[in-house]
Amino acid sequence: MTLSKMPCVACHGDAPLATEEERNRWLGELAGWRIAKRDGVDQLEKAYRFKNFVEALAFTNRVGQAAEAADHHPSLLTEWGQVTVTWWSHKIKGLHQNDFVMAARTDELAT
Repeated sequence: MTLSKMPCVACHGDAPLATEEERNRWLGELAGWRIAKRDGVDQLEKAYRFKNFVEALAFTNRVGQAAEAADHHPSLLTEWGQVTVTWWSHKIKGLHQNDFVMAARTDELAT
């Protein structure tokens, strides 16, 4: 099953962080995503480029709608011609399967 078709399940404070093996496997299925550490928390991040602000804003709104539907919300930085999307699981302060699933879904929204 591809990442984007996997379920995004409710994440609780005691949910396990993704293992190193899982992270590497899932990251290998995602083009252009990287793991960044901010304030000691691993986060999954990618910048998308667009022709103008209108296209960037439309993409931001699509990602926002998908996030709301999954009840899993990223950090979104919308600029002229670019949107940076950052996923991580706030409750467990790190990366969970959900973050990789939503990253894959985000890629689909960019096409």
